[in-house]
This record gives sequence, structure tokens and C-alpha cells, in this order.
Amino acid sequence: MYDKKIVVEKSKLEGTVKVSGAKNSVLRLLAASILFDKEVNLTNYPSSLLDVQIHEDMLRYLGKQIKVQGENVVISQQKDISTNLEWHDRSIRNTLLILGAAVTKYGYGRVPLPGGCKLGERKYDIHVHVLESLGAKVYEDGEYLVAESDGRLKGCDIYLRMRSTGATENAILAGCLADGITNIYNPHIRPEIIDLINFLNSAGADIKHFGQERIEIKGVTSLGSVRHNVMPDNMEALTWLILATMTKSEIKIENFPFKDLEIPLIHLRESGVNLYRCGDNAIVAKGNCYPVEISTGPYPGINSDMQPLFAAFASVSKGTSHIIDLRFPGRYAYGDEMQKMNIKTTISGDLFAVTGSTNIQGNIVKAHDLRAGIALLMLGMVAEGKTVITDSWQIKRGYNRIIEKLLALGANVKEID
Repeated sequence: MYDKKIVVEKSKLEGTVKVSGAKNSVLRLLAASILFDKEVNLTNYPSSLLDVQIHEDMLRYLGKQIKVQGENVVISQQKDISTNLEWHDRSIRNTLLILGAAVTKYGYGRVPLPGGCKLGERKYDIHVHVLESLGAKVYEDGEYLVAESDGRLKGCDIYLRMRSTGATENAILAGCLADGITNIYNPHIRPEIIDLINFLNSAGADIKHFGQERIEIKGVTSLGSVRHNVMPDNMEALTWLILATMTKSEIKIENFPFKDLEIPLIHLRESGVNLYRCGDNAIVAKGNCYPVEISTGPYPGINSDMQPLFAAFASVSKGTSHIIDLRFPGRYAYGDEMQKMNIKTTISGDLFAVTGSTNIQGNIVKAHDLRAGIALLMLGMVAEGKTVITDSWQIKRGYNRIIEKLLALGANVKEID
């Protein structure tokens, strides 16, 4: 699985593609399933994502039963599960949410220290602060992180020192079954957070959000069974939109989350993208690529995950684009891979500059992380010659059935050993 490469050549796309369920939502829902004794049913489920499959295996290890059929999954259990995750396979950062759910439900959790993409310094002290504020004792045990409590966690006021998506999610999970009221101040309210709240409330939780001010959670003693449709993946939607424009293609994108992408769409429309709305579907007509000037920030702005996609867009633009990522300033390593494809990039402090090229060349490049990988794949579709992407499993961590969807659109792409 991890040795495969993706080979891509210049392509023109045509047809219809449907946006799958969101990686950044479904992983949280899977972690939240630990809070349930009853059945959890998820639809629009992106079952082919590598990160999702690893999460499923983790839940199975703990004692959950998981049945996947197409775009549906049913998660259940016959008895109390284990909360000691002795895991020696590839890990994901979502283990921190498994820890929060386990300690509030069972009073104990032990998980591997978090993995996932290495995006600069991604420490977990803010997660420790959340759990300790609710009354848990948290400590490291070698390569593992442990949280335990004597009885139910206690609701409290939690003040997040920064708008962290993961810490907000962990506070929601841990506060959901805590005793009393938990208020989360300075939360990061974004679509995936709302999806998690709606999912839990459908099962009997009592959670309200008041914009970016706070989230109020009235703890309950248990959750009932739930059926929930996973929100569409805004990163995938943005990928198809930018890729179609880069390749001067016309495609239809079904299940397009317009309301979640208002700010990025403003930038892209101003930079030459032709996008039309038809209900929940998007039509991308042949457009142009002009330079972009963006800075990443909290929702509803352009988040850090999006900046490699904008860098790919900038590579075929007429001029020089500038990107500033203050959240993960070390996330420009893929610029070295772009240079192998005859694209001029420079880094000056937090500023990443990309000069558009009319002579992008295919080469052997490495996917350092998920979004860097998809950006290189996109560039391969406008490059002369073949582009071979090593560590291509990174792309399949977050793009459901990506090769199948590309082939259906007519792309020149294949996987090789």
C-alpha cells in the first residue's frame, strides 16, 4: 500500500464528479463513536480513505464492530470496550480525540502519541489543558499519552489560548458526558465542528454554539443511537474546482459545499475562475489563472490545508503569487518538489512566493504530506511529460476513491508499484 506511486500526464477533464464525505469531519465522528453504547450509522461515508481505514482498525482493536457497505457504515458494540490502544501501525493525530472520548466515557484512556502530517510544531499541550480543566489526570507513559479520572469529568469553563480545531473538538467530546455545564471560550467554529455538534445533538447531547464566542455543553449521562449524513468535503470540492481551471476543463461537481467556501471562492473568482451554481452542484467553465495574494487564518478564511492548492493554481498563473501561512509556517517544503518541475518558488520568513510558468516539466517528486501530494498531482496534469509521485499513499489518506474519480473524468493517471 505505502510503496505505490502515482503516474500522471497532461490531462483534460470532462464529466461529473461527486464530492465525498469530509475527511476532517468523519474522523471526528469515528472518535465520537466511543461515547456510544448504541448503534452509530453514518451515510455519505468515505470508506476508501486510508486515515478512515486506520481509524476503523483502531476502533476494532478497542472492541467496536464495524460494518461498511458502500457509502454507509454501522458501528456497534456488544459490551464495554477497552480504552487502552496498544497500537504499533501508522498512527493518526485523531488519537487525541479517542483519548478525550475514552476518559469521559470510561474514566481511562491510553493512546499513542499523535501522528499524521508533520506540519511544523503540532504540540498537544492544549489538549492536555482541556482534559485537565475537566478534572482528568493526564501524563505521558513512554510513547503513549494517558488520561484518567475518578468518576465523571466535571463541567467547567475552558478558555482556549488559541482557536484550535482539535482542542475545540476534544472539549466537545469530553464535555458531552461530563457532570454539569461546560463552556468553551474562544472555540474554532468551522463546518466540521458544526457537523460534530449536529451529530451529537441528534443522539441526545445538549450542545449550543454562540458564534466564535463560546460553545455551551450541558452534560448528559448517555447517548442514544444515531443516523447521520457526513458533510461534503470542502477540500475535495476546492481541489476539483482548481484542477478544472488549471487544465482549462469544464466539469460538474455534485454535492458542492458553497456555504463552507465563501472566502476561498471570492479569491478564486477574482483570480479568473468561472464557477456557476445550480442548486448543490457547481459548474466549472473554462477559466484563467491570475496571481493570488492570500494569508491563511481561521474559518471562514483560507485555512492552512488550502494553501498548497492555491500554490498549484499560482504555478500556472501569469505572474508571481504570495502566500503567508502563519499557522504552520514550516509547511512550504513542497516548494522544493515544485522546483523540480521547473516552477520558481522562494521562501522569505513566513512568505512563500510562486512564479507562474508556461513550461512546467514532469519529474519524480515526493508527497511530503496529504495536501502537498494532491498539489503535485494537479501540477502533473498541466506538465509536459510524466510526473511520478512517490509516497502517494499520502494523497489517499484524504481523497476518497481519487484514482477512480480522476479516471472517470478522463485524466491520464495510474498507480504503479
